[in-house]
Amino acid sequence: MTKNLTNLPTADAVLTSLQKATAARFGPLDLLPRRTLVEKLIELVLSGIPEGQEAMIAPLEELATVLNEQDTSELNVVVLGGGSGLSNVVGGDSNGNGWAQAPFAGLKDLFPKTKAIVCVTDDGGSTGELLKDLPIIGLGDIRHVLLSSIQKANLVRIYNLTEAKAAKVVRCLHRLFTLRFQSRPEDISDLLAESGCALPDLPKPLFEKLTTLLEFLFEDSRLSKTLGRPHCLGNLLVAATIYKLTPADENKPPDAAVLEGLKWLAALIGAGEGSVLPCTTTPAHLNLLYGNGVLVTGENKSEGGHRNAAIDRVFVEFSEEPHVPQEVVDALTEADIIIFAPGSLYTSIIPVLHVPGVAEAVRANGQALKILVANLWVQKGETDLIWNDIRRRFHVSDMIKAYDRNIPGGIKGLFAQVLLLGLRDIPGSILQSYAVESKMPIFLDRGQVWQLGLMPMEAKIFSETALQRRMVQHDPAALAKAVKVIWSVRDHAIRADVSASENFASPPPLICRDRQTPDQRIRRFEELLQIPMVGSVRTALLEIFWRHWDIRHDHFANVRGVELVSASAWDRCQQWDKVYSFFDPHDGMIRIREDVFHDQRKQEVALLVALGQSLLGNYAEEKGIRVVEDAGHDVGRIYRLVLRDESQRTCFFDDSELATYLSLVRMKQADHNPLLYSRLINGEEGFTPPGVLMGLIYAWYLDNRLAAHIEYKMAITRIPGSSLVPEQMKMLNRRRQMIRFFRKVVFRHESSRYER
Repeated sequence: MTKNLTNLPTADAVLTSLQKATAARFGPLDLLPRRTLVEKLIELVLSGIPEGQEAMIAPLEELATVLNEQDTSELNVVVLGGGSGLSNVVGGDSNGNGWAQAPFAGLKDLFPKTKAIVCVTDDGGSTGELLKDLPIIGLGDIRHVLLSSIQKANLVRIYNLTEAKAAKVVRCLHRLFTLRFQSRPEDISDLLAESGCALPDLPKPLFEKLTTLLEFLFEDSRLSKTLGRPHCLGNLLVAATIYKLTPADENKPPDAAVLEGLKWLAALIGAGEGSVLPCTTTPAHLNLLYGNGVLVTGENKSEGGHRNAAIDRVFVEFSEEPHVPQEVVDALTEADIIIFAPGSLYTSIIPVLHVPGVAEAVRANGQALKILVANLWVQKGETDLIWNDIRRRFHVSDMIKAYDRNIPGGIKGLFAQVLLLGLRDIPGSILQSYAVESKMPIFLDRGQVWQLGLMPMEAKIFSETALQRRMVQHDPAALAKAVKVIWSVRDHAIRADVSASENFASPPPLICRDRQTPDQRIRRFEELLQIPMVGSVRTALLEIFWRHWDIRHDHFANVRGVELVSASAWDRCQQWDKVYSFFDPHDGMIRIREDVFHDQRKQEVALLVALGQSLLGNYAEEKGIRVVEDAGHDVGRIYRLVLRDESQRTCFFDDSELATYLSLVRMKQADHNPLLYSRLINGEEGFTPPGVLMGLIYAWYLDNRLAAHIEYKMAITRIPGSSLVPEQMKMLNRRRQMIRFFRKVVFRHESSRYER
């Protein structure tokens, strides 16, 4: 049950002081340079008393005092999100080098009963390296928020420390949990020496338990193999707490082990048991659907693969039926304040709300104050393009509409206020500096936000210290004070209907077709690569398969080996292309010109193009080009293709799928012979054979930067259809159908939810 906190000792004092300050036609609050009452009160608390007549200042002084003295220590606060945004709101960005110098600010300072519900779909950096070895949720954001959640009062109470000693303990934990290493450490002392953390200086119980965790990393066979990859030590410590509770003969940790391990570690370091919760204990990943119809897998693709098209929607795909911890539902049910932290638009809050039961629990709590903290900056690969207008600015209303489009059931009942940093408070010279670096702010369109039924609240919630370094960041202390003010005058804020009056039926969760976790997927590729090839090629292929999660195991079915060919021995005709790799259907070998392979980018292109070609297998019985002459003049060519009988083909596609592809590349099937296809090529028209084109589009679909020729062809998908003439519309439709073919047929993303 949600507690009734409206009768706190100072609640009446706030009301009385507020009435005094608003009694006159031109009253004290008119001295504050903000629009709405709530914004003025936040300004009062953050910026202090403005200059004015003494009679007008006195009520403001009284009001500021009672607002600051509000007791919020017993309020249950829940923050949802991931990464730096969530960490910073809770207690400062613990990944920063300077965090340990002031580690006790943020929501946890004013609201010590704060709990964080963390996104677990991260797959980059050290987290990604862990996923190669362990069937586990993404742990990087959890580790990040665990550190930020450490509270001074907990350390003082649990370990009987002075405040100065507590600060020293946090500095040591910060060095230990943020240590990153590239090569396998020899032993514990090797790790500690590199971190600069002297464990014996810690309280004895903390020292002993951390030592046990570190020893377990080296002793447990499931974890010791992870030490051979580049890692953040904190991620491994989090994994160790979970695997200590996992039976030694099991590789996948039970749900209970994940939750109990995190509770134990949070209590150990002074964050508080249950202060950091995963949104689900089921491994999951993101599918990103772009405005042009391309769908790719993996959170890291949102920033790492710039598509020249905006993300339209995101989907979460689970390795099995997802489990939402009861602790998550209980925290949301009992929350007095629910905050959606700033962060990556599509890869932070939205994945959390795709976990069945989470959005429902938020909506069901009709008494909580619910606030969305808006992002500061446009994010590369996510919010830098608008799917229906790539030229204009990104606004707060665009962000909210994206949430509404991507969250099951929309935004109704999830939040009522939008708290954001006002650009008017940032010097123009600093914004200009960011613009030079192609970093643009998200602009507030206040009227549009009001029309969406939400209340925008601009406030000086930026860090003054960072601003002196010409940086703009959320200040955790200022943001916490702003939330406290909003809570204190919540009955005077214009609020949308935050209760869920209607029944929101969420669609069933998306489950991986093969129900594989990333580590199982990559191990299967390791088995498939036990075919003739040099070690460097095998390593390169494994890295490519890891970067591109959409590559299927059966895409490799026709490949019997990979061979590097010297430039002097390369005799392949390059008349029609400059692709220095190919799949040979006669022996199933992928052949790559050796000098190309030594350039990493060209290597990736070569391998992907040849792998894409291999999907066609030995589909062609005969193919060739014949010159067409008229009156002795060369007027064009005919490309002629005779298919092998379906019973004799080794092809990824069935007969119908192959016919669809050939139609999309403008090959015409003969009326008298279904195996014969041809295409007339005008004299000056360029031509890419179907096999090479299959490989090029395959590479482009996975990462458009890898095939500039195809990116040029697909550029038409970014032009509004109303601007095109009929012939261009035909071309546009062919491009869209080709993308759909690759999404549904080549990469088997068949869910109807992916259809726009």
